[in-house]
Amino acid sequence: MPMNRGYADQHCSLARSLEVVGERWTLLIVRDAFYGVRRFADFVSHLSIPRAVLSDRLGRLVAACVLTRAGTESRPEYELTDKGVALWPLIYSATMWGDEHYAPRGPRRLFRHAEDGGPIDKLGRCETCSELVPPDQIEISPGPGHSPKLDKDSVGIALREPHRLLEPLDLSPSRNTATTGQSRRAAKAPRRARAAP
Repeated sequence: MPMNRGYADQHCSLARSLEVVGERWTLLIVRDAFYGVRRFADFVSHLSIPRAVLSDRLGRLVAACVLTRAGTESRPEYELTDKGVALWPLIYSATMWGDEHYAPRGPRRLFRHAEDGGPIDKLGRCETCSELVPPDQIEISPGPGHSPKLDKDSVGIALREPHRLLEPLDLSPSRNTATTGQSRRAAKAPRRARAAP
């Protein structure tokens, strides 16, 4: 017997929220939208999500006004609405919880206040200026738990470089080729420096 998608007998705000963002993949799609992913194919390749599932989740997020759909029919783009951006504390808190309990090598992504470069604490405050930092002022970069070997798609490759949340990622093939080459050279440079007497 298939499970019901809704919580008809639960009369609370958490149940209503789970009806929108509680299904598998949904929060990862929202997270990627914060990272700057816009196109269907880029969500598919970065998340390794079945196309039918992604189509369903995007449709539900658009219907719930969490995402807006723009672009053309053949090349739609998805962007967070104000209602979607309001989900940032949930995404950030869940990420911090996962980093604390399931990231033995450290966080995969680091979050900094773009205005002053200060690290952002678990509560979302800048450790330098003590401000609660909104997502459009957050810059992400690879952390100690990041493994470039796992970046096999254009989104993962683009996220090897610092990037401001909510800004579209530059996923052009020429940029990713250049970034991959730069990352390889940067990774080899320290080895050569250590080998020199």
